[in-house]
Amino acid sequence: MNRELSLLEKLEKDVNLKQLQIKALLTITQAINDNVSAEGLFNMYNSFLSWEMGIEKMALIVKNHDNWECAASINFNNILSSGFLEILLQHKRLHTIKVDDHYTELEGFDIIIPVFHKDLPISYAVIGGIKDKDDIYNKIQFITTITNIIAVAIENKRLFKRQIEQERYKREMELASEVQQMLIPETLPVEDDFALSMIYKPHFNIGGDYLDFIRFDAHRFAFCIADISGKGVSAALLMANFQAMIQSLIFQYRDLETFVFALNQAVYRITKSDKYITFFVAEVDIKSRVLKYVNAGHFPPILKTKNQLIRLDQGCSFIGAFEKLEQIQEKVIHLDSEAMIVCFTDGLPDLKNYSDEYFGDATLESFVNNNYLLSPAVFNTKLLDEMDTFRGDNRIEDDIAVLTCKIY
Repeated sequence: MNRELSLLEKLEKDVNLKQLQIKALLTITQAINDNVSAEGLFNMYNSFLSWEMGIEKMALIVKNHDNWECAASINFNNILSSGFLEILLQHKRLHTIKVDDHYTELEGFDIIIPVFHKDLPISYAVIGGIKDKDDIYNKIQFITTITNIIAVAIENKRLFKRQIEQERYKREMELASEVQQMLIPETLPVEDDFALSMIYKPHFNIGGDYLDFIRFDAHRFAFCIADISGKGVSAALLMANFQAMIQSLIFQYRDLETFVFALNQAVYRITKSDKYITFFVAEVDIKSRVLKYVNAGHFPPILKTKNQLIRLDQGCSFIGAFEKLEQIQEKVIHLDSEAMIVCFTDGLPDLKNYSDEYFGDATLESFVNNNYLLSPAVFNTKLLDEMDTFRGDNRIEDDIAVLTCKIY
């Protein structure tokens, strides 16, 4: 009779445990379907193990990007020592902690439950103090199931969030690229007295390089090139503002010194020196054959005439780095013969080949010396071929912009 009562009690206990487990599974599954937050799921896990399963000690360790952190715990101080993590990372299957394991960092814990996703560990549950030793196998089996469900749900949330962020970043890059393409001139003038041509190769389809052409009258025009610090939407928006400032201010002032001074103040008001711009601007008067320029911290362009090669390096500091620019110097050069001006951003001399050698200034100056009699369009086409031959299969690591102007 006593034996039958004992069997009935055990059977009733098993049924109650199964009902409890089914209820817990349904509750957690419903919570996941309702998109309950990660914190909410961790609280449910904590509550279930503490109140329903009678667990005295627990730590749920989850991976967040490249870091491990304690997301839920019972009677654990949430401090993860390197030794604690090192022990957990050794295990790929459920492990019962034995005395001869000598795991002093895991004192009070009995079971390690690892959770893997595509051969990578995403979570570890460490359990201790299971009260009912008779049902320990069933309890561990169910705790393992619940841990896997919670851990995978959290990982899926993390992956989904990352996917959303990647999609948003992709859209931002597309938007920035569209803005940038609208700002860069589609064509540059080719006339009897002068001609311009450009190379524009942004890094990953969006960069911070900018170039432009401004016509004053039949005999006077200006051109400029700039390198804006930063990438993405912020650089594209700054570029849009920068273009608007140039187009507005350059018609207001008769000399380049005052123009650059005003341009710097306008950029500084927006960026507060958080970003800066290297900038080169030149004004050409075809009738008087005079070239005026200011170089604001930009890589010095090359001026090549029949008799000499000059680096255009006179001017001032970067645009936007300081509230006021001191000692802006406008340089005036008289062009006595046919001349070619080659402006470029630092991506060109910094181009690397397979041997990790730079394209460099010497190579560029030699190329200009040998090809300055060509038209700008042919010159740039040949320069592109030279760049591709030099770098081989090496990818371009930075934006490259080239603006070539020929004064006939």
